[in-house]
Amino acid sequence: MAEWGRIDLWINAAMATVLAPVSQVTPDEFRRVTEVTYLGQVFGTQAALRHMRRQGCGTILSVGSALAYRGIPLQAPYCGAKFATRGFFDSLRTELLHEKSRIRVTEVHLPAVNTPQFDWARSKMPQRAQPVPPIHTPQPVAEAIYQAAMDAPREVWLAASAVKAILGDAALPAVVDRVLASEGYDGQQTNEPATDRPDNLFHPLDVSIDYGAEGRFGDKARGSVTTWHPGRMRAAAALVIGGVAFAAVRILTRPTQRRRFSHRDYR
Repeated sequence: MAEWGRIDLWINAAMATVLAPVSQVTPDEFRRVTEVTYLGQVFGTQAALRHMRRQGCGTILSVGSALAYRGIPLQAPYCGAKFATRGFFDSLRTELLHEKSRIRVTEVHLPAVNTPQFDWARSKMPQRAQPVPPIHTPQPVAEAIYQAAMDAPREVWLAASAVKAILGDAALPAVVDRVLASEGYDGQQTNEPATDRPDNLFHPLDVSIDYGAEGRFGDKARGSVTTWHPGRMRAAAALVIGGVAFAAVRILTRPTQRRRFSHRDYR
């Protein structure tokens, strides 16, 4: 505000996590992940709203995750925070609509991205942590976030892996439970043993070092990402369902021609 006198776009991207079974996560660790990943977005949004309401417009973007729709093993604190964030933005969106506000709210739900977070995050697993494949490079994800900030759809899902996780859980949650129980542990660990290292859960790492945007999975990361608009998908599904329903009604209500039968018809 001191520099430009207004806030046109506010992007919430704060996150912290602990990779461990629930039984090994302490109350302080749960609290800290919640404060950063959930309340960080809530308080940031409240700060932006105070200025946007005075100027009468603005865009607030939440960087979310497929894990805001589908919880996975070893990441309960993070998944819980992302679920809460999505609920918060659903509530805020309805309030802004009620106020007939010109402030726009959009959410971008990400797949696995090759950032340094897996070398920063606190982990209690025996092997080194990795994102759940397939992994995507940061650049196309950043470009998709930028585009969402300009267009401000209700929400955007990035990559087929995120879409499969979200829709798969909606259709067959019990099946997804079993798949994750079987594959979710190995899928989040490499074959390298874990080593003692600092993490950024309660304190930042050395801020004098430029860690860059890329993580250590560049050889596995995909250089593109597909953008999915669930609003359009739902509209298309509604059109298909509506068309089927209309056809069924026409068939069921169509006048039938009665035919006179004689005894020869039953031979």
